[in-house]
Amino acid sequence: MELLDRIEEQLIANRLPLVGITLAAVPYANTPVVLTLHWHGFVEMKLAEVTDANVVAYQPVPSSALQLNERWDRLEELENAVLDVAWELGAWDLARTEALPFVRPGAVEQESRECMGAFGNIPVVIEGQPPVIAEVPDAGDLIEAASRAGYLSWLFRPVRGGVWADVAEDVTLENGGYRNPPCPYLPLPTRNRRMRRTRRVTYQFGRAARLAR
Repeated sequence: MELLDRIEEQLIANRLPLVGITLAAVPYANTPVVLTLHWHGFVEMKLAEVTDANVVAYQPVPSSALQLNERWDRLEELENAVLDVAWELGAWDLARTEALPFVRPGAVEQESRECMGAFGNIPVVIEGQPPVIAEVPDAGDLIEAASRAGYLSWLFRPVRGGVWADVAEDVTLENGGYRNPPCPYLPLPTRNRRMRRTRRVTYQFGRAARLAR
């Protein structure tokens, strides 16, 4: 899975730093994966679309959600790809969330919203604008599958190409905020589908200089 190429394509096209990167998948082989890039930047809001109009407000740049249709056969294979790209882009850590299906007794509304957001279909607007610009044609089917079987999501904050480049205190990074591949970590097993609560697993990559002695 060419995750790094897709991320770098978006960095070149948008020319903005990233705050974070998330991926989401349902636990069925060879289903689409949704990659969401969270940008740091603001859009000027004017009273009129003319050159000299005064700026009256600033809105955050929407996140970008993309559907990836590359083949994967096992969750371990998919997570290997995520581990590699998070490692290479200099992330301090990688967090995996194993979310329960939200169509179940005792589920709360927030779980359904989080699932929709993971697959690029947040049903809200902020000052009239969507918080995510999505190119996810199969979002409805993915959310339906996740509602019954749960889903997995991964979150990391890149140093290379991100807002963290100037504040990263990490002795494992090369100049430029990256690490040389491959990632030395192996995927940890996911729990079975009978788990009763959402599970979070964190892979720790970075080491601070003051703690490395």
